[in-house]
Amino acid sequence: MTTPPPETADILIRGCDVVTLDDAGTVLRDAAIAVSGGRIAWIGSAAAEGLPRAETVLDGRGRLAMPGLIDAHVHTAQQLLRGKLAEISRSRALRMPPWKNYYIPFEGLLEPEDVHLSGLVAYTNMLLCGTTCFADAGGPHPDEMARAALEVGIRGFVALSTVDRNTDFAGPAMPPSMLMSTDGALERNVALVRRWRREGQGRVQGTLALRQIIVCTPELTRQISAAAHELDAKIHTHLAEGTYEVDYALERFNCRPTEYLEQLGVLSRHLHGAHSVILTPEEVDLYQKHRVSACHCAMNNYGIGMPRLHEMWRRGIDIGLGTDGAATAGTLDIFQVAHAARIGQAAMIGHPYHIRTPMSAEALLQVATRGGARALGLGAEIGSLEVGKRADILLADTTGADQMGAEDPLFLAAHCVVGQDIRSVIVDGRLVVREREVLTIDMDALRHRLAKRRPEIMARFDAVVA
Repeated sequence: MTTPPPETADILIRGCDVVTLDDAGTVLRDAAIAVSGGRIAWIGSAAAEGLPRAETVLDGRGRLAMPGLIDAHVHTAQQLLRGKLAEISRSRALRMPPWKNYYIPFEGLLEPEDVHLSGLVAYTNMLLCGTTCFADAGGPHPDEMARAALEVGIRGFVALSTVDRNTDFAGPAMPPSMLMSTDGALERNVALVRRWRREGQGRVQGTLALRQIIVCTPELTRQISAAAHELDAKIHTHLAEGTYEVDYALERFNCRPTEYLEQLGVLSRHLHGAHSVILTPEEVDLYQKHRVSACHCAMNNYGIGMPRLHEMWRRGIDIGLGTDGAATAGTLDIFQVAHAARIGQAAMIGHPYHIRTPMSAEALLQVATRGGARALGLGAEIGSLEVGKRADILLADTTGADQMGAEDPLFLAAHCVVGQDIRSVIVDGRLVVREREVLTIDMDALRHRLAKRRPEIMARFDAVVA
């Protein structure tokens, strides 16, 4: 922090308070940040002599700079389903489980242009809430997600919804558009990863995916795992998400889901298990032993079971926070997810053990940034504000009524800031939001396109689920 500033920079943020979330927990008052070549080039005092000349200078007074948040599990293709199931539930009981009766049928009817639209809506929403990186769980037409991410300017991982078998599990059959052969599923996954390593400008990548053990054959699961090792890529899957999944594994494989995957030889640092709720102590041991990463979706997980977030974080398991998508959570604001997780952990752990604060708001902010970065394999690149790391930076307003009376920047970042307080956003060294104006997309045109297209999509969906 004491090195002299560079002579020039692409972007200079001046006069802000900085919450770095580095190992030392460094917090700076009245500081400056210089960004060059997509990376953080310097952090120091705004009063330092010889601040760099910069093409873009941001006034950081009344602002707090912090790392961009990471949504480690989101469903891009379900964005336009936001609020629809709540609407249906007011007229008739929802059929269970929702993923098979509503989410997959919805994804199955989407055209490429629908997924592109969904991506534009989701990713601009993310930026305006302070999310600079996402990991899609897998959906139809992932190339359209990637195209939208490039246009919006966000960092992210896209994935294909990978299903190679129907099951006798309760619910409708898989839509033909979502079902593929084992060979075809493997080929499409591998091609997606390779394609976006070439075309993603280092910011948008593809991951491998397995929807979940119920709809993926053992053969495909093994083959995807082998491909993950060969490509050094993540596999995004849903794991330990519901009692139905546990019962399914016990009935067919005589073991629990995580144990089944261990028997197949697929537990490794390449596997990213979203939700990871209904786990025995022995299964958590397997996560730690094999370096499996996880994602805690606080808006939904506490309705599933007793999430193991606190235990995983203490044991050094790579775990981040996720929204699970707007269709289920209703929001893409990871700040709100972190606040919900704090309440959930207090109720779940604090009450039975009389621990007043089992997980602090500050710790959960680290899960939302550094934890998510590690879970996605990007811990060396993003998740904290440090010289040399990629410049994914948020500027949050600290002058609003909800922040008045507090001065400590870390307290404000962890307890008070929510998505609507974000004013400016830098991703990969590029200014993509300035004073809540998205600079990469015509938002009025996007709203017009959404208003025209969504009723058509909903009409098709209503016909499918009637």
